[in-house]
Amino acid sequence: MRKIGLGADHGGYELKEKIKKYLNEKGYELKDYGTFSKDSVDYPDFAKLVAEGVVNKEVDCGMIFCGTGIGISIAANKVKGIRCANLSDTYSAAKSVEHNNCNMIALGGRTVGEEIAYTIVDAYLSAKFEGGRHQKRVDKIMKIEEE
Repeated sequence: MRKIGLGADHGGYELKEKIKKYLNEKGYELKDYGTFSKDSVDYPDFAKLVAEGVVNKEVDCGMIFCGTGIGISIAANKVKGIRCANLSDTYSAAKSVEHNNCNMIALGGRTVGEEIAYTIVDAYLSAKFEGGRHQKRVDKIMKIEEE
């Protein structure tokens, strides 16, 4: 079973806590990088912590949360080696892995409901990278990071 890193700012804190409980009940090993309250904090700090955990192989993948998922996903994608998708539906969750080999996902605590969040997380975790023509495209993304 994969080890999952979790992180959020104050806007995503409540959804992170719900997802943490959900994944814990399913038996996943979790590492919570914070935040640990609803006090106002800056999402780039937590995006970076989780992204570095993924890159350094402390965790196998990351799930991050802010108000919309937008800012925190932008910040995570600045870390070399990260492919983070901001998700709001299960189709995109599956394709983020199958076609893009995403190693992180972002969800909006103010935009994604709890029940749909569970289905997004399940779709993401059950998807497998298809490789083939998609590997070539992921390689091109990684090459951009080297430029």
